[in-house]
Amino acid sequence: MADNRGYRYGDGLFETMKVIKGKILLESYHFERLFKGLKLLQFTLPALLTPAMLRRKVLALASRNKCERLGRVRLSIYRGHGGLYDSSKAQYLIECWPVEETVNRINENGQVIDIFPNARKSCDLYSNLKSANFLTYSMAAQYAMDNKLNDCLVSNVMGHLADATIANLFLVKNKLVITPSLAEGCVEGVMRRHLIDRLKDSAFDVREGVVTKNDLETFEEAFLTNTMYGIRWVGRFRKKIYTNHQTLKIYRDFVTPLFS
Repeated sequence: MADNRGYRYGDGLFETMKVIKGKILLESYHFERLFKGLKLLQFTLPALLTPAMLRRKVLALASRNKCERLGRVRLSIYRGHGGLYDSSKAQYLIECWPVEETVNRINENGQVIDIFPNARKSCDLYSNLKSANFLTYSMAAQYAMDNKLNDCLVSNVMGHLADATIANLFLVKNKLVITPSLAEGCVEGVMRRHLIDRLKDSAFDVREGVVTKNDLETFEEAFLTNTMYGIRWVGRFRKKIYTNHQTLKIYRDFVTPLFS
């Protein structure tokens, strides 16, 4: 472990997956994102390291840990052992544990959020990855805890909003839904992708692009997304109070069917 390059340099990727009723939620999206990221990072992959093999391993561990009905999985892939200039093949680690049924329900009380002031994300080839180097998000989460917040938003180097510590950001006004585009440096969230795909075929007008602090203050609703809980609605940003009427509809129409 001491010379693992994921441990030494954050040289790796991870996927947080939800196992529900013996299946991986949005499985194809997870493995597509993972292997696209591994290709971008020029990992040398063993021939046997395929989505099908990883799926079998994940579900076998979920069964062994008695969480195949409802569980959280962290699948980590690292660039082996050694120094920066050593050539190593990819290695993987799977962790799995049960979670409470509350992850299948939208929050009753709105989340309280703010913007993390101490660091900004770059907008480059690697910004959309779920990287093992999670320092900015880790410190944003610490800032949220220190300030009695539920979550913190992270800005990019241009001062636009990118995402939150473990979630993507969406804002709603009437039937307009906006979210930071991938070019703005957000993590390419699996639930984000699912919702964008579904919203495009609905009565909502979903747009990816620049999202600013001013948008936070002028839009009527805000919600955060990830694969574990689907949607968490935001109740307050500083003095701004949000409603959740459209967010609840989006949750019922596009998230609840995934969990049922």
